[in-house]
Amino acid sequence: MVINFKNKLMKKVLITIVVALFACQLSGQTMAFSAVEFKAKPHTQKDLLEIFNRTFDSVAMNQGGVSLERIGNGRTNGATHRMVWFWTMGEDLMAEDAMSDDKADLLWSRMANYIEEWQTSYSGRVSSWQAGKEENKTVHIWDIKIEDPNVFKAGHDKIVDTFKEDFEGRSVGFGTYDFGRPNGATHWIALSGKNKEDHMMLYQKFWSNKTFVKLIKERGPVENVKDYELRILKQFQ
Repeated sequence: MVINFKNKLMKKVLITIVVALFACQLSGQTMAFSAVEFKAKPHTQKDLLEIFNRTFDSVAMNQGGVSLERIGNGRTNGATHRMVWFWTMGEDLMAEDAMSDDKADLLWSRMANYIEEWQTSYSGRVSSWQAGKEENKTVHIWDIKIEDPNVFKAGHDKIVDTFKEDFEGRSVGFGTYDFGRPNGATHWIALSGKNKEDHMMLYQKFWSNKTFVKLIKERGPVENVKDYELRILKQFQ
């Protein structure tokens, strides 16, 4: 992805993303992501979404995409939204001429009119992922610290496979934080659903199941750093 960062504030905030795009040219099989959080001015989500749609609607993505999301319960530092880029490591997110420098500059300058403050940014990899249905736009994310990533991934994958009927239609994933680790978290877990109640009904079912509780423990020691809710407003891929 080629973006000309003329805006000094954006250049500072997104330096982690630029570093990650260069650092992650190691494999053509693993997905990677970069995200930047920001605090939007009050009542400007509609304007931001319009700019986002106009910018990326005609851009052809290559084995990846970009997403605009609203941060709900669990948000910190006043951040209200985030943008996420995701791509296949070793591949370009888009063709070099897919977005001109002028169009990229226009995106950031227009968004700046509705953003009060750019905040934290971070990047990582996707170690395990099951894609869900588009209608499940509410995502619950857990930021965690773990001792043995291999043991945890094996345990995570076993849970997803054992309860595949319950996870059907839901995006569920596990991955790393490699740059800008939020609050020191080393990894993340993500799960999508229709809304908060849909999530909580699933949790009630899981935690009442002895097999689920047993498999959770088999993942190894886990420190919960933070959890929060996202709502996917629009995604291009």
